[in-house]
Amino acid sequence: MPYKVLMDAQEVADFLDQVFPQTRSGGRIITIKSISPGEAVVHFRAGEDHLRPGGTVSGPTLFTLADLAAYAVILGHIGPKALAVTTNLNINFMRKPEPGTLIGKVRLLKLGKRLAVTDCEIRSEGSDDILAHATATYSLPADRS
Repeated sequence: MPYKVLMDAQEVADFLDQVFPQTRSGGRIITIKSISPGEAVVHFRAGEDHLRPGGTVSGPTLFTLADLAAYAVILGHIGPKALAVTTNLNINFMRKPEPGTLIGKVRLLKLGKRLAVTDCEIRSEGSDDILAHATATYSLPADRS
């Protein structure tokens, strides 16, 4: 099923700045790079604040990237509806992530009337190895007309 983009990456970023300013509390470490039909790419600059003991990027950081990437792709396709909310997020950690730029490539698996389902692969910049894989389900607001 082809999906229609209603908001581009900059429009989604501007909307998040208005309704979800917490995403910028540590500075601009999260960047929505692109939104295209059924997909989005989000970058997360993981630094010292995102490390767990042993120098690896923490699981909550990867979870944050997966969740925000899902939110971005969904907003890009339903428009500025702040009350789309996570109802489930499942993540598998596959490799040890090093600090640096993490890339979340997310795609819409389903965009229904009340639910959206996404699939996200997280990699380090410059690598094809998948660090983590997540699926997310979002409940969508009823007023999407």
